[in-house]
Amino acid sequence: MKSLLISFALLFSISSVYATSAAPTPKASEPEKVKVCVDVKDKEGKPVKDAKGNVKQNCKEMKAHKKLEGTQVPPKK
Repeated sequence: MKSLLISFALLFSISSVYATSAAPTPKASEPEKVKVCVDVKDKEGKPVKDAKGNVKQNCKEMKAHKKLEGTQVPPKK
């Protein structure tokens, strides 16, 4: 009975060590993220400023895909 418990404990410890060391690695094909900020404007088209006088901005993270190089399409005759 003791050997059965020891074997289960050993099996669990090995599997938990493997699970924590196997962190996902980023793929080479995943696009990079770029932060893009745009000024906030009111209804009149003027930039909105905060109390300090700085222009408010809306910022988002976007994926930047790599463009593939190709050959030019020949013009039609």
